[in-house]
Amino acid sequence: MASVPRTETATQRIVLLVAILASFVAFLDGTIINVALPAITREFGGGLPVQQWLVDAYLLTLGAFILLAGSLSDAFGRVRILAVGLVGFGVTSLLCAIAPSAVFLIVVRALQGATAALLVPSSLAIIISTFSGQAQAKAIGTWTAWTGTAMIIGPLLGGFLVDTVSWRLVFGINVLPIAVTLWLLLKMEKQPALTNRPRVDVVGAVLGAIGLGGPVFALIEQARFGWGSPVVWIPLVVGVVAFGLFLWWEGRARDPMMPLSLFNSRNFSAGNVATVFIYGALGFGFFVIAIYLQQVAGWPATLAGLATLPPTIVMLLLSSRIGALAGKLGPRLFMTIGPIVGGLGFLLMLAVSRDINYWLELLPGLVLFGIGLSITVAPLTSAILGAIDSSQAGIGSAINNAVARVAGLVAVACAGLILGTTLDLTGFHRAMIATAIALILGGIVSFAGIRNPSLAEEPALPA
Repeated sequence: MASVPRTETATQRIVLLVAILASFVAFLDGTIINVALPAITREFGGGLPVQQWLVDAYLLTLGAFILLAGSLSDAFGRVRILAVGLVGFGVTSLLCAIAPSAVFLIVVRALQGATAALLVPSSLAIIISTFSGQAQAKAIGTWTAWTGTAMIIGPLLGGFLVDTVSWRLVFGINVLPIAVTLWLLLKMEKQPALTNRPRVDVVGAVLGAIGLGGPVFALIEQARFGWGSPVVWIPLVVGVVAFGLFLWWEGRARDPMMPLSLFNSRNFSAGNVATVFIYGALGFGFFVIAIYLQQVAGWPATLAGLATLPPTIVMLLLSSRIGALAGKLGPRLFMTIGPIVGGLGFLLMLAVSRDINYWLELLPGLVLFGIGLSITVAPLTSAILGAIDSSQAGIGSAINNAVARVAGLVAVACAGLILGTTLDLTGFHRAMIATAIALILGGIVSFAGIRNPSLAEEPALPA
């Protein structure tokens, strides 16, 4: 089982615990809601569009502002921004728990995603600045084991809370880990003072948010209004233009929140492209499984959550060990094999029939996917962050996490295109094929683009 690795100082142990807890709640809330979606729409109505918005409102602001959060982390201090994010996340979690309507819940979910954006870059950056060498690789492996696990364990915990108490406790439970993390922050040694404080890129943040929000709105609402409706195509066009302006601005701003020069590194560029496919598949695949098991197969929320537990167990057993091994052998082999193995796991789920046999039709694919994800995640994180200077750890981790969240965001927004207006067995099979293809493409991209450390500097990709 993954555990906090032996470190040289008490400070390192506390730093790793803080980083794990802070990121865990942010990632957990992105997926814990999945099994609560049917219960929420039973109370508020709205069907699939409301379910998509409840997931994507969170991912939209998380993905849009995580880059800004990286800049804030580098400008005002990682611990300070982490503390602000924890308090904000706790407040918005309580507001979600008392939501009186679907619209209110969607709006507060968006605010919650914005506060979650403050947590991830700072938590990973303090690991990079505290650990070095193979100890850093193992620490990142442990961090990715627990935070990656949060994305999968969410349905289990959420299902239990929905069936035994209420879907509202899915949000209220966040208060406990947040309180523990704030207490640990007080015990942590003061981080070194910042010598270079970049300006906060407000223009980039606004353009990035519009560039993401417009297309996502169009993808979700096209099923209701149609592509020819101005309600759909105007936000789409505005979003595409805004995203183009965002890239233009980032190439010219004095202190951009996404420095395009980072993409000169081959591993950074290729790793983020692989992240698009891998995390897009992860977000979409488990979104579909959680809803299918409840709305089509008729399982209770707890059982639906329990059904997706095997990949979590596999990740806890393997990720820290694989992170340490990748630190010795390099990430390329792991990043190539892992996503392909995970994709084969989703292809095994094509065996799912109308009278679903979990042990024969779903479990084998979930276990194989867990093995593939365990092989992938820690080496992916190490490859990307190892390709940039440690002084840019905050913004580098922010970019990669933004890419991961945006990939899941867009994948869920595309659910209507793959599933249609309702989810049935045929749509489930299409979703499993689409998820498998995305994962396999992630492995192919890694094989073609990733180089082990001794070769990582050649050749560089253009910005």
